[in-house]
Amino acid sequence: MTDHDHPAGRRAVCRRRRCAALIAAGVLLPLPALAGCSEDDREASVAASQDIAPAPRSALKNGGTLRWAVDAMPGTLNAFQSDADATTARIAGAVLPSMFTIDASGRPQRNADFLDAADISTRDPKQVVTYKINPKARWSNGTAITAADFVAQWTALRGKDNAYWTARNAGYDRIGKVEQGANAHEVKVTFARPYADWRSLFTPLYPKNVMGSANAFNDGARERLKVGAGPFLVQKRDAKESRVILVRNPRWWGEPAKLKRIVLQSLPGDKRAAALAEGSVDVAAVDQIAAKRVASARRPASSGSPGTPAEGNAGPQSSGGRAGARTGAKAAAAENSLLRGYTIRKALEPAYTQLALNGSSGPLADDRVRRAVARALDRQALADTVLKPLDLPSKPLGSHLLMAGQYGYADHSDALGEQDAGAAKALLADAGWKSDGADRQQAGQKAGAPAPDGYPDEDGDEPSDDRHAGDRYDDESDEDLPDGDSDDRNPARAGRVHAGAPGRGERPAAAEAPLSFTGAVGSEVQQSALLRQSASFYKQAAASEKADADGDTGSAAYAKYKRYKKRAAEALGAAELIETGQGPQLPGSGGHPGARHAAVERAADAAAAPQPADGKTSRIAAVKKNGKPLTLRFVVPDGAGSEQLRTVGRRIASMLGKIGIQTSLQRVSDASYFQDHIAGGDYDLALYSWPGTAYPATDARPIYAKPQPAPDGSLTVEQNYTRVGTDHIDQLFDQAASELDEGAAHTLVAQADARIWAAAGSIPLYQRPELVATKKSLANVGAFGFATPRFQDIGYQK
Repeated sequence: MTDHDHPAGRRAVCRRRRCAALIAAGVLLPLPALAGCSEDDREASVAASQDIAPAPRSALKNGGTLRWAVDAMPGTLNAFQSDADATTARIAGAVLPSMFTIDASGRPQRNADFLDAADISTRDPKQVVTYKINPKARWSNGTAITAADFVAQWTALRGKDNAYWTARNAGYDRIGKVEQGANAHEVKVTFARPYADWRSLFTPLYPKNVMGSANAFNDGARERLKVGAGPFLVQKRDAKESRVILVRNPRWWGEPAKLKRIVLQSLPGDKRAAALAEGSVDVAAVDQIAAKRVASARRPASSGSPGTPAEGNAGPQSSGGRAGARTGAKAAAAENSLLRGYTIRKALEPAYTQLALNGSSGPLADDRVRRAVARALDRQALADTVLKPLDLPSKPLGSHLLMAGQYGYADHSDALGEQDAGAAKALLADAGWKSDGADRQQAGQKAGAPAPDGYPDEDGDEPSDDRHAGDRYDDESDEDLPDGDSDDRNPARAGRVHAGAPGRGERPAAAEAPLSFTGAVGSEVQQSALLRQSASFYKQAAASEKADADGDTGSAAYAKYKRYKKRAAEALGAAELIETGQGPQLPGSGGHPGARHAAVERAADAAAAPQPADGKTSRIAAVKKNGKPLTLRFVVPDGAGSEQLRTVGRRIASMLGKIGIQTSLQRVSDASYFQDHIAGGDYDLALYSWPGTAYPATDARPIYAKPQPAPDGSLTVEQNYTRVGTDHIDQLFDQAASELDEGAAHTLVAQADARIWAAAGSIPLYQRPELVATKKSLANVGAFGFATPRFQDIGYQK
């Protein structure tokens, strides 16, 4: 999983901007039973929401340094500035006061280290919240935390003074006044307008010397925090070494931190597997390829699993080759020895991946077309693709606003309707998009005949287990392959071992911009089956073009024949690499050269190229309107860490093809993916993620707010990058944000979610997996899910 499918980074954790974060905050209230799901479902979801190796403090050593990989050096240490990021939020959680924290089920809880009490003391005529500060709470310079700090923060964030460069003022703009109560440790906050999410405020809390002036706010806390009030303090922001060092706070009044020091080391995702193999980090969020590498290192060498020394090199070797193999085996053994010191913590991250449909113009401006797209999706299959291989609950997410297992969660997808290809086609026909005739049969296949090997059955079921057994698709010779495209690129062509049942069949998507199978989720069996299917399709296309060329080697048909023949060979070669356990693998992991990794990438790229223009391999006729086929541009990120998104995108393209919608898949650079394409509206379909939140009435509103015309004629979309919204949805969010009765507020949020489903601008697919590699000896750290980390409880086991 990568940053590029997240609007503002891999793990959005900073509440000022919903795309940038999730602030930890909370409340102690008796809550009714979770609505919309069974008790068993709720327990399963909560159980999968966190994996941190919990241990009592008494079982942990005192001391030690924790090296924690983070996505980037923080641009600022002020969490309320626009360039704050996930690292900013993590540091703030360790070194600054949090009035409320979030528990594993996404419920806010009062933080007793800082608050003795916090309640709505008056509701009429104005909402008044009274905070009682723990008298022991004090800043690291020795001064007490008092009402003056609350007043300064409200003044800075209320949005009345443009000299403060704040990212947002949600909630603070509803406050009428903040004042001291009975003493300096009591704070009374009076709201000018009722605010249901009041618990989200004053977290994190900065000292008045940061919030007290615009200059201090804008510049004073960007690179250093002179004063803190948490179990840790910022000792140094080391730009040269790309790290931030936190040390124990000697003035901390709570339970002392077990660790002596935390080093937050900037480390890009693609470098983390190597860092783990070197043993240079202790905690690191990883993708599925790196997680698999850690898991494979724990297997006995005799298993012959990828990356183990037992694998060796097949075939005769010279003495130099044997020496090289021995050296490689020793290096692999040393690497595996270090990797065996790690374990993978996994949970459902409080964030979800969605299919976004740009409703601003084109075919998707018609809600019937959007609903047709949505009802063509097998969301269960997409969730299974990502989550089943990780043994995580793979039920599709049924809400835009709450995560599975979170209080109040309910599945509202029935407001749109379940998967139904017939209903989807009817919606398209009602919108004027109709097929010229009956679905086309594959070239050379009689109507009613079984689908050929490699194709899914008409009902979408997987082919039988033996469809690819022993099938090499090599009925034609390779003598016509262009120079350099022979099977010599595949040293494992002989002696391969075929795996078991292939995964659900897919055809190559109609796209000039290719996608990658490298690192794709699912088993190698699924990956190789998909590649073999691609090889089969291209073989058929090549045969068709060769027949059309009729021996004319200078014709366009013959050129296509050569191109399709090359793609078939590459797809087949890549499938065989996977089946023999030689790909895809990370370069340098257990002796698998990067060239093999690239071979799989090239083959998958070829497999995603467009089908022949005459549609000879097409089984479903494209729907048309005024003679023009319905084609949607599907934009996906190009980075090495985005394989999972691209795999999901290919499956979606295949599903849409079954109702006659063509997709043009376009890979764009990671740097431009979000800003230029998603935020800029330059797409029809896209995949990206939003973080979950304990405060959906506040945090989710900008994402689904109805776009409004700006004075210059442009459209103000806030964070609603699908450009789909309604006045009614806006009203429901406004009402929920002002509703102080918790049950009534949840009802309004549920109604808003149902309306969002019906609008079909964004379709939640699944919660993202959270994979974190940690040293086995560490406790109380890993995949936190919704829960706010208790930094003082993280440590090494005795």
